[in-house]
Amino acid sequence: MKSLTIGVTDCSKFDLYNNWILNYHPAVQTVRLSWKDNSFSRIEDCHGIVLTGGEDVHPRFYKRPEWIQYCYDDDVDEDRDLLEWKVLEYSQRNKLPVLGICRGLQITNVFFGGTLIPDIPAWGKFNHSKLPDNTDRYHTVKVDPSSALFQLVQEKEGLINSNHHQSVEKVGNGLVVSAMSEDGVVEAMERLRPGPFLSLVQWHPERMNDQESPFVKNIRQAFFEACLSRLQ
Repeated sequence: MKSLTIGVTDCSKFDLYNNWILNYHPAVQTVRLSWKDNSFSRIEDCHGIVLTGGEDVHPRFYKRPEWIQYCYDDDVDEDRDLLEWKVLEYSQRNKLPVLGICRGLQITNVFFGGTLIPDIPAWGKFNHSKLPDNTDRYHTVKVDPSSALFQLVQEKEGLINSNHHQSVEKVGNGLVVSAMSEDGVVEAMERLRPGPFLSLVQWHPERMNDQESPFVKNIRQAFFEACLSRLQ
C-alpha cells in the first residue's frame, strides 16, 4: 500500500479513533485537525477525512437556536462546529472521501441543510445513550437493501453500539437514510446520487466489541479503498 494520510478531527477520545485508523495498515498516517491550534492547513496533505464523535452541534447551525436548552451545558463547542464546517467545505470542494461517526453524521447532515433532534427521549423515542454502568448500549438496525451501505455490509440487519442523545430530524439535501433503528432513529446516511465516498454512521465502529462485524470492517475497508483512489 502506498502511504496514505487521513485527517481525523479532534475530540476528547481522539486516540481511540486515531488508533483505529492507524491499525488498518502500517503505511497509514494521520493528521489531527483541531480548532485548538493552527492545524487546519494540514488538510491539504489528506487523502480522506474521519469526522469523529463528541459534542452536540449548536442548534444555531440549523436555525433552531432556542433548542440549546436540550443540549448538555458542558457539551457544546462552537469553535469545533466552525472548524468541522471548514473541513466539510474543503472535503466536498476537493472530493475527499469522508467517514462520519456519530457527531460526524450529525454535523454533516446539518452542513447539507438538514436539522437535528436535539434530545431523542424528549422527542418521545427510546433512549439511545450509554447504559447506567457507562457502557455502550447495543441494538439492531435495519439496512435499506437498495443502499450503498447494503452493498458494503451485505446484511439487511445488524447489531451496533449506541451512545448518543441527538439524531437526524430533517435529512440534508442530497443525502438519504440507509439504516434505521426499530424505533425510527436514523442510524446511517449516504449520498442520494453517485459522488465521492460519503458514509455516515451513528454507531461507533472504532469501539464496537466485534471488530470483525461487517458494520465495522467492511465500512473501514471501503473508506480506505476510496482514499487509495486519491493516490492514483
